[in-house]
Parts: sequence; C-alpha cells; structure tokens
Amino acid sequence: MIIGVPREIKLQEHRIGLTPGSVKILVQDGHEVLIENNGGFEAGFFNEDYQSAGAKILNSAEEIFNQAELIVKVKEPQLNEVKMIKENQIIYTYFHLAAAKELTEALIKSKSICIAYETITNDQGGLPLLAPMSAVAGRMSVQAGAHCLEKNQKGRGLLLGGAPGVGPASVLILGGGVVGENAAIIATGMGAKVFILDKSKERLSQLQNKFGDKIIPVESTTENLTKLVTECDLLIGGVLIPGAEAPKLITKKMIQSMKKGSVIVDVAIDQGGCTENSRPTTHAEPTYIIDDVVHYCVANMPGGVPRTSTLALNNATLPFLRKIANDGYKQAMANDKNLLAGLNVCQGSVTYEAVANSFKLPFVSPEKFI
Repeated sequence: MIIGVPREIKLQEHRIGLTPGSVKILVQDGHEVLIENNGGFEAGFFNEDYQSAGAKILNSAEEIFNQAELIVKVKEPQLNEVKMIKENQIIYTYFHLAAAKELTEALIKSKSICIAYETITNDQGGLPLLAPMSAVAGRMSVQAGAHCLEKNQKGRGLLLGGAPGVGPASVLILGGGVVGENAAIIATGMGAKVFILDKSKERLSQLQNKFGDKIIPVESTTENLTKLVTECDLLIGGVLIPGAEAPKLITKKMIQSMKKGSVIVDVAIDQGGCTENSRPTTHAEPTYIIDDVVHYCVANMPGGVPRTSTLALNNATLPFLRKIANDGYKQAMANDKNLLAGLNVCQGSVTYEAVANSFKLPFVSPEKFI
C-alpha cells in the first residue's frame, strides 16, 4: 500500500503522523511511504532520518494526497486538505467529528474512509489511541494552569504548591479518567490540594488507592460540583464521552461564582469543551477572560511537546496501521472489532452513532462496509 504523511498545517501543530522508526517497519512490511518535505522537522525528525528508514520525500501535500492510498495524520483534516481527499482514500487520524459539523459534512461528500484514532477501542473497553495524548494533555494541563495562575497571566497570583507557611492552591479535576489521573500526578507532585470529581465510586476508590491522602475523591453530584467550583483556584476539565460531544458540566452561572483570577483548563475542548464559555484557542493565544476567570482552551495541547507526543502516539497507532496496510481496511476491520469501532465516516455515510446523533444525520452500521 502507498502510505502518505503530509505535514500538519493546523496552527502551531508540530507533531507528525509517523516517526522514522515506524516508517522503517512499514517499509519492511512491503509498503511505500511518502513523507512531505520537512514534515517532521519541528518534532526533531529530519528528511534524512526518513530517507534512511526507506521513505520517499515529496515536496507538497498535494503530491502526497494525489499518490497515497492511505493518509496518516495527527489532527483532523483542515479545509485545504479536505479538498485534496479522494474518493475511497483512507484517512487515519484524530477527527473529533462530534464537535465539527462542517468537517463531518465535507468528509461525507468526499466519500473517503475515515478511521478515527479517538474511537478505536481495546478488549477492556478503553481507548488506546486516545490514551497517550490524553495522558500528555492531562500532565500539560496542570503546567498550563499553574502558569495561568501567575499574576502576569491575569491569574490570582498563586504558586500551585504554596510556600513555607503559605497553603497550596486548590485544584479541582473533573473526571477520573486518563486526563484526570495524569493531571493528578502533576498536581500532587507540585504540592497542590487536589480534588477529583467522578461519578464512578469504583474509579474514585482506584484513584484513592493510587494517590492515598494526596487527593480528595468526591462523588459527582450537582451539589458537590457547585461547591467545589466556587472554592477552587484551578479547574481541570477532563470529562469524556467517547466519540460524542463533551457534556457542559460547568455553566456560565457557576463560572460567575468562581474566584477572581481563578483558572479553567478545558482539556475536553477537542470534543466541544465542558463549560458553557469554552471556545477553542491556540498555543499562540491560549487564554481569554470571562467574568474575571482565565480560560485556557488550547485544542491541540500535545502539539506543544511534539517530540514526546509523536513518539507516544506512534506506539499506539502503528499496530492498527499495520493491520490496515497489510490486510486492507475491510479485512482488517472484519478481523478486529476494536479497529472497526474507529470507522466514523465511510464512502458517504456516517458510521459512528454518536457522530450521527450529534448532527441528526442518518447512521449506517459500520459492519455494512466490511
């Protein structure tokens, strides 16, 4: 199969779909790999590295899309890229379609085969391709939040871990999943007072066993949420409904009750965000202020640490990519129901129910395409 990797063009996105190590494995499998010129430069992977691994360097994204049967990316196709997608071309990347109606409609029209990293499952019901980037984003969320709490960033002027004789800042983490657990690792390590809110008593018990008295687990109720939002200095939004739009747990009224200079880091922004005020921002302009609360809503947080992120992502994406390339997508999905769960749009139809429901579009079972 001819596999193409264009350079990412989303604003300040520095990751790349394949590392040289992954390219070498795919070439050994008998595939041809095309890399756009300097596509991996910002992540510390150079043309010579890819050529040594057996890839061919092409000068433009147009050439990549024109020649490749399978496109490997990191972020959802941008409008310029959607125009280049061919009928029956396989696109393997993060899509987050439930929060992107225009993109969903464009991909339907393209009649391409869209396999989303974020909805591929494992036998335990987890999301193995979403997990590594959720872990990175979770860890970055506390770094970002701590920075935003500084007075020069319009924050409260607090050091997250406090100082001798001065108490630490209070961190509220919404959701005890991969984002929440990794946020807690950094927040507790920095000495903050950490609350984790989750609706699952079992999950809260697991987190209590892991962190001990470094965290305060709280069952998610409206009463608990309202109280803790008012009291916290830093709020981390790490809630997720797989493949669907994030629930708006934090209302505008709740935000109005927060302390002046407190900070919200909405990691759920890729799926639309978990607050009513959330709108995507960039690494160049990561924050905005509403009701004296600093909102950090960068939609591609792991893109800020592209080398770590690319390596971590490839560890997860490569095994499924090899199945698609070696067996063809139909056979690969027939053999692996977890990979089949990644099929979001196929040949003009929406094949992931949560995406179809988000926009009231017809849903077609993915099994019909294998």
